[in-house]
Amino acid sequence: MGFLDYFRGPGPIRNAEELAEFIDKQAAFVVQKGIYEYSRARAGHYAKVLFKEPDFQAACDVSRWRAYPIGLAMVAEVVEGVLRPLAVGEEGRQREALVSLVLAIFDRYPVPAALGDNAWTELRAELERRLKLVGFHPTKWAKDVPEQFAQSYFDLLPIHEKLRGRDFPTTRSYLRVTMTNVHDQLTKRLDPPAAAKSLLAGPVAAN
Repeated sequence: MGFLDYFRGPGPIRNAEELAEFIDKQAAFVVQKGIYEYSRARAGHYAKVLFKEPDFQAACDVSRWRAYPIGLAMVAEVVEGVLRPLAVGEEGRQREALVSLVLAIFDRYPVPAALGDNAWTELRAELERRLKLVGFHPTKWAKDVPEQFAQSYFDLLPIHEKLRGRDFPTTRSYLRVTMTNVHDQLTKRLDPPAAAKSLLAGPVAAN
């Protein structure tokens, strides 16, 4: 990386590998940022103490890994909505290729110790189910994508349910704004024809 690269923004997304990197990073960002910012806000002045507690760190780890497939599903649906208009006559093939790509992203990660094999397998199966449903309804505005996921995500936050109060609308708004930002970043960086062609060309090797 040259000196001037530090002043440049993220590069274009022209192929399936770059698309996979975008989906992975955005999914991880949306779930982790939400978990930590919500927990910090809820703990207030005690946040520094709370975040040093081993039990809370363990709870965050469980929340992060359980929420990651939700992040993948949301970001993938935003991506699918952008690419679908390019798939005239090949909508099913493109959708299957995107499902395979997202599952390959999931499979890059070893089974988290915080969850175990059975839970990780179940999360993968649920992710696949959700991904396969995307093509059976019209594309959504990015802000509307989180509607079906918001409650599941909220229930995973590492704060006792009795302390969450009426915070669900705030969490839902966070997800709506974040998915809108994901859409904006995607459309600015994406070379749609090149990425769609690469996606249909074949599977992406695991890193």
